[in-house]
Amino acid sequence: MNTMTKQIKSIAMEEQIDSNGRLKRSDFLSFDLDHELYAIDIKEVEEIRVWEVPTIIPRSPDCVLGVINLKGMIVPIMDLRIRFNIGSVKYLPTTVVLILKAGEVAGKRTMGIVVDAVSDVIDMGDNNLLPPIGDSQVIPFVSGLLNVNNQVVSVLDVDLLLDINGLMH
Repeated sequence: MNTMTKQIKSIAMEEQIDSNGRLKRSDFLSFDLDHELYAIDIKEVEEIRVWEVPTIIPRSPDCVLGVINLKGMIVPIMDLRIRFNIGSVKYLPTTVVLILKAGEVAGKRTMGIVVDAVSDVIDMGDNNLLPPIGDSQVIPFVSGLLNVNNQVVSVLDVDLLLDINGLMH
């Protein structure tokens, strides 16, 4: 496990519950995708891996690039640029694969998503998650927007993102 993954896991494991039983804060892992900032709940991140070319799967959706072997487990890899139809796809030294674990909605699926670069860990603090606005292919996967240092960050719903049935339709 690399240093960044260990750091993320330790943050994700911190339980900070107030006297009312609510989480005092939510942490998100932010990443860059075609010069836009996105984030996912850090508790959904299993690992951050360097980009490697996956083994191709015949007749898979365009955004599913193939699979990798992760500690004996076959993990599908999805490119978010292709899924969201944004920008041209380039794999650079900063390109990484976020290995995510979805919940019940997506069948407890483990899947990797290809992103341009990991940006930062965001502490939600006192910020409120604002409702998503706009009309693009990304909006159905956005659970809300955060204002962080005068930048708008789109927070993605991992369960919806990794729902393989949604890819097939």
